[in-house]
Amino acid sequence: AQPLHRGEIHVSKTCLCGDDTSDGLYSLLNLEQKRESEDFIFRRPLRCLDMLAIEGHFTFVASSPQQLSCAAFIIGEPSEVIGLELSDVNIDCDVGDFIKIFDGWVLKGEKFPSSQDHPLPLHQRYTDICSSTPPSHASRSSQNVAMVFFRIHNPDSGFTLVVKKLPNPFPCNIMSQSPEGSFTMVMPHQHRNCSFSIIYPVEIQLAQLSLEQAKSNELRLSSGCSGSGDYVELLGGNGVDTSRMFPVADLCFPLTQMKISCDNSVVRLVSSGNYINRVSFRYRLLERHQLPEAQENSLDNMCNVE
Repeated sequence: AQPLHRGEIHVSKTCLCGDDTSDGLYSLLNLEQKRESEDFIFRRPLRCLDMLAIEGHFTFVASSPQQLSCAAFIIGEPSEVIGLELSDVNIDCDVGDFIKIFDGWVLKGEKFPSSQDHPLPLHQRYTDICSSTPPSHASRSSQNVAMVFFRIHNPDSGFTLVVKKLPNPFPCNIMSQSPEGSFTMVMPHQHRNCSFSIIYPVEIQLAQLSLEQAKSNELRLSSGCSGSGDYVELLGGNGVDTSRMFPVADLCFPLTQMKISCDNSVVRLVSSGNYINRVSFRYRLLERHQLPEAQENSLDNMCNVE
């Protein structure tokens, strides 16, 4: 397998069951879409591999016999969740057509949020149009990302996907649209882990950290604070599943800054549920000269920490 280029996530055949694309998935996120007027319903065709960052109606119509599985990735702002509805569904489940909605993202066989961090068991995160009784054509995500898998065999068959953005008062498990910005995660008396995932190599600065249980002003790389049950974990890696990423540091107090030269950098708030925990941080894209030189066929050299 070829190593990922920094700033990109590639969709492999493992994820899309035969969709062969060489384009980076994140390059499909056209931020120019966000400048569209909100005074009308945005409509456009849905591509076999697509990224949707705005509300609207997106229609897929098979123009020829489809042999590939397709996927639409939907992303909102950090403080939003995604509402999805299917209309004008014209597929034949008996010949192998399907439409499945997933609560999160699946990339190269890895899931975001991970099974450890998501409030629902894995089987409840899928909505299968063909197997639901009665058929369920609506779904709501638990975080600011969701996706739709589909395969349609017959020409002129298809469906319309309606995307809506809904407010989320306590955002948890967020995929950032931008390589720079700031954010505050708050976990009010819930035994839950929340991750803020940045699909870029970045420098992270913790501006504020309030952990009611933390009494030790101590930083230990990879381990230390985790024994308290309430701490912030920094992770780095080249996938999106936080359970498979490299532990960089456990934090019980604000750290000045840390550079994570990985394809994915994560701030993860771990909460015991006994306290109100809060972490505020800033992040910015590392400049090209700040990135280590990756050796050929080496993933480890693409993921350094300073």
